[in-house]
Amino acid sequence: MSNTWTLSCADLFDGNNHRKNQSLLIEDGIIAKICDSADVDGSQITLDAGHIAPGYVDLQVNGGGGVLFNDSPTVDTIRTICDAHALFGTTSLLPTLITDTPEVTSQAIEAAILAQEQNLPGFLGLHLEGPHLDSGKHGAHDPALIHAMSDADMNELLAAKQKLAHIMITVAPESVSREQIKTLSDAGIVVSLGHSSTTYQNAQAAADAGATCVTHLFNAMSALSHREPGLVGAALQNENLYAGLIADGIHVDPAVITIALNAKQGGKKIFLVTDAMSTIGTDQKSFFLKGREITRANGRLELSDGTLAGADLDMNAAVNYMSNVIGLSADEALRMATLYPANCMGAKSGLGEIKVGGAASFVHRSDKGEMLGCWRSGEKVA
Repeated sequence: MSNTWTLSCADLFDGNNHRKNQSLLIEDGIIAKICDSADVDGSQITLDAGHIAPGYVDLQVNGGGGVLFNDSPTVDTIRTICDAHALFGTTSLLPTLITDTPEVTSQAIEAAILAQEQNLPGFLGLHLEGPHLDSGKHGAHDPALIHAMSDADMNELLAAKQKLAHIMITVAPESVSREQIKTLSDAGIVVSLGHSSTTYQNAQAAADAGATCVTHLFNAMSALSHREPGLVGAALQNENLYAGLIADGIHVDPAVITIALNAKQGGKKIFLVTDAMSTIGTDQKSFFLKGREITRANGRLELSDGTLAGADLDMNAAVNYMSNVIGLSADEALRMATLYPANCMGAKSGLGEIKVGGAASFVHRSDKGEMLGCWRSGEKVA
């Protein structure tokens, strides 16, 4: 039996433009029609204040709701993470596994495949951040588990892509060959560069081989300098590279964010990520990552030596930071959390937009950016 309902709103931001007094006809979780509210006889839901915008898309989520994907790479963990972030407007995300053992990595891949088979609400695909990184830029990753990509590693990824719609992998050019990057990219895997001391030249060569993204821009990577532009320089200069950005005022200084936005070549390709840990949606003061305690204080998550370990950040807060602190228009800040990450993944079906034929996944925000409601595929998030 069809589940059909209508939502009317005073202000609809579809990801590109604002449209006043619009109604969405939703059938089985899909937007079947968008029309003037005047053409609709009554409405099951009417929103007179605030605005409707596309649901957020987060490509780097380590945890939420008190759980970490690394601790328990299961479908239940993915569900908990997706539900925790939906409260803050994220309707599609990539659960992210940081560097771990081959056994845990295989478990994470299997859990992702099962989540897709079950059409788990909020699940978009899988992000494997490591283990093929530069141990000199390991950050909160365990350097003992970092290693170069083998043929067996690559074949496991290729086999996973045959069953998963979306996979992103973060690698350092030092730990993968250009031939491996090309093979993975040709298979539809999004190859992102990060946790790397690579030179500008080698980063550009990796992009030429098929890498299309850079992971948490500025963090754990070779910096931009006047004689060696590094990975940061390649990310900003190469028009084909997208870049994720943690906009919490801690990982990247606001002045540097503005410089990056002004410098980026290739159009609108810097997008927001949370890099969130288990704390989102909880009152946790500390937690453990692979036996190491991480403390939460003043918006920071730190190891005992002061190393940042992920972020205590939700996507709606990141959007508001870009608007209120950086000074972007609210519309552009929203695009950085919706349309641009969707484009990075090559996603279809209206992800990151509100359009006919796309999933009815959207947020209701006040004019001040407060989260008033969230729907995933036509279902209201409690």
